[in-house]
Amino acid sequence: MTLNTRTPRCARRFAICGSIFDSPRLKRELAVIEEKTADPAIWADPARSQPLMRDRKRIENLLADDAELARRTEDIEAYFELAREGEDTEGDLAREIPALVDFAEKLEAKTMLSEESDPLNAIVVVHPGAGGTESQDWAEMLMRMYIRWGERQNFKVEINEVQDGDEAGIKSTTFTISGEFAYGLLSGETGVHRLVRISPFDSAKRRHTSFASVFVSPEIDDTIVIDIKPEELRIDTYRSGGKGGQHVNTTDSAVRITHIPTGLVAGCQNERSQHKNKEKAMKLLRSRLYEYELEKKKAVSKKLEDSKLDIKFGSQIRSYVMQPYRMVKDLRTRVEVGDVDRVLDGDLEPFIRGYLRMRREGGVPAAVAVDDDL
Repeated sequence: MTLNTRTPRCARRFAICGSIFDSPRLKRELAVIEEKTADPAIWADPARSQPLMRDRKRIENLLADDAELARRTEDIEAYFELAREGEDTEGDLAREIPALVDFAEKLEAKTMLSEESDPLNAIVVVHPGAGGTESQDWAEMLMRMYIRWGERQNFKVEINEVQDGDEAGIKSTTFTISGEFAYGLLSGETGVHRLVRISPFDSAKRRHTSFASVFVSPEIDDTIVIDIKPEELRIDTYRSGGKGGQHVNTTDSAVRITHIPTGLVAGCQNERSQHKNKEKAMKLLRSRLYEYELEKKKAVSKKLEDSKLDIKFGSQIRSYVMQPYRMVKDLRTRVEVGDVDRVLDGDLEPFIRGYLRMRREGGVPAAVAVDDDL
């Protein structure tokens, strides 16, 4: 087998991505931050110190990514040079080139995360549509998909609230995915998701279509002020649901808070004490109110709740088809993946990158080939 010693087109294209980091500028910015954090007085003011620490971590990560991209590119160039000299490096190149492409595509996604709230953690809410057990099972599959995605990114995943379905699946869930740019990466997942499959709950083995809605909002920190008046809140307590274990269904420790002017609701049930559940529910509510205000400032034609499309046919953003063929297709970006199981196991990168490209181009759908020849 003859090795083509010319660097592949896609590898050359991604190899130049390092120029976007502008390392000299980043190093200057990091030096300024280090100088500011050397002042002991700044640590007494979280409003000043926390943004600085976030900026320092962001810049350090960018510099590390730049160095890693340069290292991988130099390694591949060295393998090609050895190949030209007669060395057998085909196996090394077959391993390193796809790894470089994957790494560079992830970096490209980071460069498209420029919104103010993109670096924040993500709060994900999943609700089933009409259809009872079938759609509730689909909602649980989506919850697992996003949790697996978070685990693939080495992000922390915390389930805040989950209501089990009557027979299977879930009636609703709220969970937080914590990690760098978690919200920016998941922001395009908001909408209705459609599943077509042979129902495991239908004895006649008929094909069913199910819907579930996903809503993603940023988890805001204490440096962002959201004015919430106590008289605008309705606080309800109830017994935590669950599948057994100590302290389950024994006290009214779960908390649900409703913001009366907007109708926004946040709840938490996973902590043992009512006080901690209330504290986390308030944090979730503040994040949703923050996203609500952002939508108003952007002069979006519909308010936050209107962005949650009707959970029915014709309003979906993505279809997951398991019968009669197997395909996951995003209806906004036209990104398609044939391996449905891979997607449901948390591999959302093609869809995330496709949405970010579309957003960068002003909402014009971008034709994205998932299985391009390397």
